[in-house]
Amino acid sequence: KQITNVNADILSHLPKPIVEKRWVTTSDNKKMLTWVIYPPNFRESQKYTALLYCQGGPQSAVSQFFSYRWNFRLMASQGYVIIAPNRRGLPGFGQEWNDAISKDWGGQPMKDYLAAVDNVKKEKFIDAERIGAVGASYGGYSVYQLAGIHEGRFKSFISHCGLFNMTSWYGTTEELFFANWELGGPYWRESNRRSYEEFSPHKLVSNWDTPILVIHGGKDFRVPESQGFEALQAARIKGIKSRLLYFPEENHWVLNAQNAMVWQHEFFKWLKETL
Repeated sequence: KQITNVNADILSHLPKPIVEKRWVTTSDNKKMLTWVIYPPNFRESQKYTALLYCQGGPQSAVSQFFSYRWNFRLMASQGYVIIAPNRRGLPGFGQEWNDAISKDWGGQPMKDYLAAVDNVKKEKFIDAERIGAVGASYGGYSVYQLAGIHEGRFKSFISHCGLFNMTSWYGTTEELFFANWELGGPYWRESNRRSYEEFSPHKLVSNWDTPILVIHGGKDFRVPESQGFEALQAARIKGIKSRLLYFPEENHWVLNAQNAMVWQHEFFKWLKETL
């Protein structure tokens, strides 16, 4: 129940983005709900830069909400078309769809992302040469993984608290029950080889060629800061345009309002520089 209306007057004067419900056919011929959020005063005659939003969780719903970080309304209001797929692993589409991501992090979910992008970028109002990918947690992992397999689809990446090296992550995270369920258990078991070999973004760095902004919190024990440092170092060694935004006092989220202001400023600054 809403208990205040502090910003009602301000919001009433702000133009709203347009939200479209689109069904995309995936690589395995299934239907995937994809939200497409258009900028306020959208015109089909114009060309727009697009952002693929990669949801975290990985079993968290994609929803329209206000946030210190992932605010679709704010992103669209800066002139971006947001592509937000309900890829494998998201709730609301049956248990089979929800469970499909476990032990397949870098498999079908990545194909789902690419199917959504390939579908939307065909529109005449999308500048197919200026598409970015952004996300946090599993979404940050997704950005790192896509950086190695995107085949030129993206021009810029932003990864917040993403998992980069699945072996070192398993050895440092405080959320082992989660790692055991999602990856199948420890990296030394042959049965889990796929999770740590095929689906660890650090194994695909040889393919990296796209600018990337790495964001991490110093008190993130779920995905320790070393994951971001490893990714940044790999990009730097490869000579890829890269930047680190580091919050020593933040954890897996951005909870301080002042830090949120810095986060948003640097987020859009990076996109302006690279898209």
